[in-house]
Amino acid sequence: MKPEAPRIDMPSSAKVNEVIMIRTKLRHPMETGWRKTSEGETVERNRLTRFSCHFDGKEVVTANFGSGVSQDPYFLFYAKITKAGIFTFRWEGDNGQVYTESLPITIEQVTA
Repeated sequence: MKPEAPRIDMPSSAKVNEVIMIRTKLRHPMETGWRKTSEGETVERNRLTRFSCHFDGKEVVTANFGSGVSQDPYFLFYAKITKAGIFTFRWEGDNGQVYTESLPITIEQVTA
């Protein structure tokens, strides 16, 4: 099963020094390698093992997933916005799987 594009929910703009909420979800089967088919064959392990988010190349958050993470992992975190830039999200899995997505954020102009 090939995963769908990652789902990322975050604002497209923010005020300087505003803290925003970022939610991510990646559809992924997360096979542990312990399950057997009806024929008794072991289903190959297929897990996401790491998630990271960078803002203009600087790390915002990193998480290492263990075997207890469910399929379609959902991750929520907060980031303080000090300037416009690009968020880059990266999921890594067994067998060298890598899924990435990038989204820009702009700064809202304050009017008097």
